[in-house]
Amino acid sequence: MASYRVAKASEYLAVTGWGIKEIKLTKKAWIFVGQSCTVLDLTPVNYTFEVQAMSAEKLPFILPAVFTIGPRTEELASLMKYAKLMSPHDKLSNHVSELVKGVIEGETRVLAASMTMEQIFKGTKEFKQEVFDKVQLELNQFGLLIYNANVKQLVDVPGHEYFSYLGQKTQMEAANQAKIDVAEAKKKGEIGSKMRMGETLQNASKIDAETKVYSTQREGEGKKEELKVRSDVKIFENKREAEIAEANADLATKKAMWAQKARMAEVEAAKAVAIREAELQKDVETKNAMTQTAKLKADLLSKATVDYDLKVQEANWQLYQNQKAAEAALYKQEKLAEGCKAAAEASFFTRQQEADGVLYAKLKEAEGLKALAEAEGTYIRTLLKELGNNYLALRDYLMIKDGTFQKIASLNADAVRGLQPKVSVWTNSGEGGDGASNASSSAMNEVAGVYRMLPPLLKTVQDQTGMLPPAWLGSLPEPQSNGVV
Repeated sequence: MASYRVAKASEYLAVTGWGIKEIKLTKKAWIFVGQSCTVLDLTPVNYTFEVQAMSAEKLPFILPAVFTIGPRTEELASLMKYAKLMSPHDKLSNHVSELVKGVIEGETRVLAASMTMEQIFKGTKEFKQEVFDKVQLELNQFGLLIYNANVKQLVDVPGHEYFSYLGQKTQMEAANQAKIDVAEAKKKGEIGSKMRMGETLQNASKIDAETKVYSTQREGEGKKEELKVRSDVKIFENKREAEIAEANADLATKKAMWAQKARMAEVEAAKAVAIREAELQKDVETKNAMTQTAKLKADLLSKATVDYDLKVQEANWQLYQNQKAAEAALYKQEKLAEGCKAAAEASFFTRQQEADGVLYAKLKEAEGLKALAEAEGTYIRTLLKELGNNYLALRDYLMIKDGTFQKIASLNADAVRGLQPKVSVWTNSGEGGDGASNASSSAMNEVAGVYRMLPPLLKTVQDQTGMLPPAWLGSLPEPQSNGVV
């Protein structure tokens, strides 16, 4: 009379029938006679699709997607919709799969048609959210809920390799940028090398100038010491000469003292004069030596000072010239590099603009030819349909419309215009209308017809080409004045 049913944790019981107005959803219930119980499985199911859609630029692509869809359990109204509409079918059946796939494909295609390929590719997250919201709105009427949606990377449709071309474009841009970076690094390296060479030359010139100044100073100090030594030697020599003179004077004095006894008065006076003269000579020589020493010192010192000033000025002038030459060479190299860079950029921009213009013209020309071909194809198909698919009638109509028959007639007229054909009329006088000729056999008539055909044929060949028949074949009679033979 009755049975007691209990649903599992992921199930619901949908009871209909006697005593129930519409549907009773419960986890456990008594099932009486006149009632029907259906078990609703609430477990979500994964649906894998490859949706083929088209962007706003009419570029087709494939969108692989995986949707995890199941009944909405938190709302009783949604669960009632699911029980009414989806419970008679298995969730893995083709009916449910096609229903969910149709909703997802329809919303995805509508959304993709309103977005460009760049927007879809760059805004994958926003595109996924839009698809999720749109599909969820449609699935609400079936009591279904999207638990998870995973949109994979877009895939090219065979014959429309947009993403592969986009990848090639990105690779080429990266390669071109790398070449530009290499050229920029090379330019910086060359400029830096030139700057280092200039700094090296400047520092070398500075060190050479300082070395020359230091060597000049040391040379002047050496000359000063040499003059000082020479002066001291000269003074020492003068002192030695004075000592020698003094010794000689003492010797002469002693000699005079020994001879003083003989010639006291005369020798004493002479020796006193000699001694006085020697002292005076000593003083003169000493003063002369001191004067010569001071003069030599003054000359050498002034010459050393002048040489030192000249060497310093020359070193400063050479350093200044080297600095200016290095600065001029560096400035020239910088300007040359800037000019080459500007020329390269201008040439590249001009070539790019020319290539873009040629490509745009070719695209427009191809679009025009395609549109013209489509229009002509539509026109011909319409004519063929109106003529009952009669290709001969269509051909004749097109030839009449294009004036083909008139052109053929004109060409034929031009071909025979100016010709003056000669017409020869031949008759056979031997033929009669009596019964004897009619009684001849058909075979003989055929042979006679061949022989009757030969004279006109040979005559025509002679008139048109001037050639006569061979002698063994016979000769043609002379034509009469009226042209009848």
